[in-house]
Amino acid sequence: MNKDQVKGKVEEVKGKVKEATGVILDDEGMEVEGNVQKNVGKVQKGFGDLKEDIKDAINKDD
Repeated sequence: MNKDQVKGKVEEVKGKVKEATGVILDDEGMEVEGNVQKNVGKVQKGFGDLKEDIKDAINKDD
């Protein structure tokens, strides 16, 4: 795992918690903020996954 995968997963989890808290507290702003944070984390994790795939493909060819 690389740092983008780890950071992305952490942000995704934090976003899910924030989103759920917004739902429980009926705070639409917090819910939306959590949703955005969750999705940003997913994108960052996906970028990390892509980097790993590229690294593996390069190492496979060697």
